[in-house]
Amino acid sequence: MQKSVAAPGWQQRLRGELPLVFGILTLLVFVAYGDSWLADSQHFVVRGVLFAWLLGAIAVCIFGVVRHADHLAVLLGEPLGTLILTISVILIEVALIVAVMLRGEADPTLARDTMFAVIMLMMNGMVGLGLLAGGIRHVQQEYNLEGARAYLAVLIPLSAVALILPNRTVSTEVGTMNFWQATFFSAATILLYAIFLGLQTMRHRGFFVAPGEVEEEPASEEALADAPARRRSIAFHSILLFLTMLPIVGLAKYLAVMVEEGIHTLGVPTALGGILIAALILAPESISALDAAIANKLQRSINLCLGSALSTVALTVPFVLLIGIATGQEVKLGLRDDNAVLLMLTLLVSMLTFSGARTNVLYGAVHLLLFVTYIVLIFNP
Repeated sequence: MQKSVAAPGWQQRLRGELPLVFGILTLLVFVAYGDSWLADSQHFVVRGVLFAWLLGAIAVCIFGVVRHADHLAVLLGEPLGTLILTISVILIEVALIVAVMLRGEADPTLARDTMFAVIMLMMNGMVGLGLLAGGIRHVQQEYNLEGARAYLAVLIPLSAVALILPNRTVSTEVGTMNFWQATFFSAATILLYAIFLGLQTMRHRGFFVAPGEVEEEPASEEALADAPARRRSIAFHSILLFLTMLPIVGLAKYLAVMVEEGIHTLGVPTALGGILIAALILAPESISALDAAIANKLQRSINLCLGSALSTVALTVPFVLLIGIATGQEVKLGLRDDNAVLLMLTLLVSMLTFSGARTNVLYGAVHLLLFVTYIVLIFNP
């Protein structure tokens, strides 16, 4: 006789939501005392403790978001699982950048540096590390070529128009867009990304599933009988995913203040701020992508890496441009010449990497070389 499993009690549920509780408590404390604490910039030890506290609270909340996204991935299947995780992470990135912009003292290049850092981290750093580690362990790995080509088909024009073309227009200052350019590009970007999402989730869903797993098995009688519980679980994790994102958004402005002041105090390159934001946000997604590559689930790793790069351009650019228009802030998107060359190299190498049905360690090593070059150019342009 099969024993019934007791539903988890409120104590167990509370322990599972400690990231949310910690994030909310931290947000309440900083709302009450954060401005006065950050106004005093002389006590470096206190500032270090506050920075570690903020960083820890945001990090655990991000991992909490990823945990709920992973549960939804299991309940909804691929490619919806990785799509939910990717969009959740990128929305956090957008919220952090917008929070910085609304402070009124934002660096006009922050959005550009963060987007470029995401592209370099995911398309060179994590793709390179994943292909190298996966190639060492499995020699060659297979993936769905149609899915990778779909990502690149949208990513190449969007990234070129957003990060390279503004340096070549003459109606505004170098690196910026005027009102009509920003409005048209934002609308076109959102429309193109919506078409891509329709392709990914409905019309050609099989493009983003590993070879041999394209056809979905029909739901079993047990699964159909458990449909109400499944719907409740989807609603539960969806609500908690949203609630866990709220402390991240609320704490973003305090972290932005400390990062900005720390960069000026230490005299490090301003692009480092974009790297710190990108690395913090992408940490859980990067871990998931690397684990998937090592476990010979390269398709999931590609969905995470290329999906993150595409989503950051498709979602961040329109939001940032519209906020810039609404607040009258200058937004510089055009990359420096050396970074523009590096972006074009990344896109070209990615086209070669994902031109066949299999990958190996050589492709991973090339992507890692581009990532190391990016890091060197930050400190020694």
